[in-house]
Amino acid sequence: MRQRVAIVTDSTASVPHDVAEQLGISVVQLELKVGDEQNDERRVPHPTLAQAMRDGIPVETSEPPPPAFYWNYTDAAASGAETIISIHISEGLSRTCESARNAAAEIGIPIYVVDSRLVGLGLGFPVMAAAEAAVAGATPQGVMSVLDRRLRTTTQLLYVDTLDYLQRGGRIGRAQAWLGQALSIKPVLILKEGIIDQLTKAIGPDRALKKMVANAVQRSGSGPVDIGVEHFQFADRAQRVLDDLRSQLPQVRRITLEETSAVLGAHVGPGALGVTVSPAT
Repeated sequence: MRQRVAIVTDSTASVPHDVAEQLGISVVQLELKVGDEQNDERRVPHPTLAQAMRDGIPVETSEPPPPAFYWNYTDAAASGAETIISIHISEGLSRTCESARNAAAEIGIPIYVVDSRLVGLGLGFPVMAAAEAAVAGATPQGVMSVLDRRLRTTTQLLYVDTLDYLQRGGRIGRAQAWLGQALSIKPVLILKEGIIDQLTKAIGPDRALKKMVANAVQRSGSGPVDIGVEHFQFADRAQRVLDDLRSQLPQVRRITLEETSAVLGAHVGPGALGVTVSPAT
């Protein structure tokens, strides 16, 4: 049966490759420049990026150019889609939505560009839920209803070893107030209203991560929930955090453990870890 609604997202959503293929999600790559070399972010190895950041090599990120969206949109239309829903990283963090809108204006079918006000798996879980609805044959309005509910109920938390990288990129939001704290004070941040805000803090990484898990569990609701942990060169602790979450959330539907996109890694720095809880009802 022909799918009426096509789903497009961007590479910061951390949608696992096999899931994207299974659900027909089209993923547009953001771009990353390390020193003098610019590439789609999927072409930049994470260890190479982390070492470049530690060595002080300039790192810049940029949204996909409109042609990248244009060709994804035309492919979807050629495959028979009547509507495209294009769901992307928060406009408070990137101009990706603007680039998508510029491309959408050139396409002859309805395209809804959605600012998720989230990023990483906070974006990825709603995208996957919308794609599942589309595969099941939902109308555009039905898919948008599923998407809206997921975006409103998803919580995304972030631990960083240092706020320096977020500060350099100008994406630190109201968490600026924590700059200058002693190195032993570790922040837990939250994506709120599309920007990074302060949530809590603790002495040392272990206590900060315990606080992050406790907050995630508290915000997960009482029903089925998708949980995800992302990290940038922090795999061992990411697995422990995921195990802690799983043990405290009895109705887990989908579990995802991913190394974050290189673009996000470039902003949060090595040692960062994110937790997403997304109620699945």
